[in-house]
Amino acid sequence: MPEIAAEFDVRLAETQAELQAAQALRYEVFVRELGGDGALVDHQLGLERDRFDPYFDHLLVSHVPTQTVVGVYRLLRGDQAERAGQFYSEDEYDLTALKSGGRPLLELGRSCLHPDFRGGTAMYHLWNGLARYVQEHGIQILFGVASFHGTDIAPLAQSLSMLHHAHLAPPDLRVRAHPAHFQAMDLVPPERLDRLSAMRATPALIKAYLRLGGFVGEGAYVDHAFNTTDICLVLDIARMNARQKRLYSGQPGA
Repeated sequence: MPEIAAEFDVRLAETQAELQAAQALRYEVFVRELGGDGALVDHQLGLERDRFDPYFDHLLVSHVPTQTVVGVYRLLRGDQAERAGQFYSEDEYDLTALKSGGRPLLELGRSCLHPDFRGGTAMYHLWNGLARYVQEHGIQILFGVASFHGTDIAPLAQSLSMLHHAHLAPPDLRVRAHPAHFQAMDLVPPERLDRLSAMRATPALIKAYLRLGGFVGEGAYVDHAFNTTDICLVLDIARMNARQKRLYSGQPGA
């Protein structure tokens, strides 16, 4: 699914070199920038990787003039998860509500952009490539963990509470953080919410899902290894309205 759009090329990684380019960008963002780590992270080569990488498809956005990978997304369909033995986020969340519905699922993860390309059109091309992938594979529900930087809950209380009160998934989509690591998100009552500051403190990727009609699962997961506080986002394409579908697919008039 390669596509040349102005300065950007959007495609799935097909070679080991392309996969390593994705892992190198992930290392820059998740390890050097955000302080994460993991059992299979290669600090000598500068590669952020894990045991799930061989099972995922890796969507790449490359900057054509410099031939540099500047955006990545990991994509895992249900059939790929069966081969892997689980979805990645099942280490953090009970996905029974999604898996028991019988609808085609796609797990998203490790989304990141090079710092020089944030706030520009690179993210648009990444989402556009994702929309084509979803259409090609007949996906109906997208989900995955997204992260707040840091593991101190106090500074995140407003944002987490806003997500819980305003965007909690309906019962048929409501995944739940595992009890051993469950962090309640309803930390601030609705009448004490400062929605404006809560939204400002919410990462751009999470806000993008909300604009598309996405929901959050119940409870957060504090990931000390990655120095993040994770939430699970769920997007049901059937529930999207016309404007959200235009935003999602990158159609004009959105």
